Amino acid sequence: MPILTVRNLPDETHRALRHRAAEHGRSTEAEVRSILEEAVRPSKRLKIGTELFRIGQEVGGMDDLEIPRDRSEIPKSSSGWTGRPPRLST
Repeated sequence: MPILTVRNLPDETHRALRHRAAEHGRSTEAEVRSILEEAVRPSKRLKIGTELFRIGQEVGGMDDLEIPRDRSEIPKSSSGWTGRPPRLST
């Protein structure tokens, strides 16, 4: 994971960061990470899982949704690869 060094940070800013970190119950380093993440990640980004769940709730849920699945064996190819890892004998 990358490391970021901030040089020449004014004492007043450092004190404010320590105070803010204490208010949130985390280290100064964790507080700085949180501030940076909030600054660079859009808060309105689309979260696909959350959105799909919301749509499902709007249509009354998806409990009765039946998804047909093909459970047939995967045919062996000429190379012998079955699409599955080999079984280990015990």
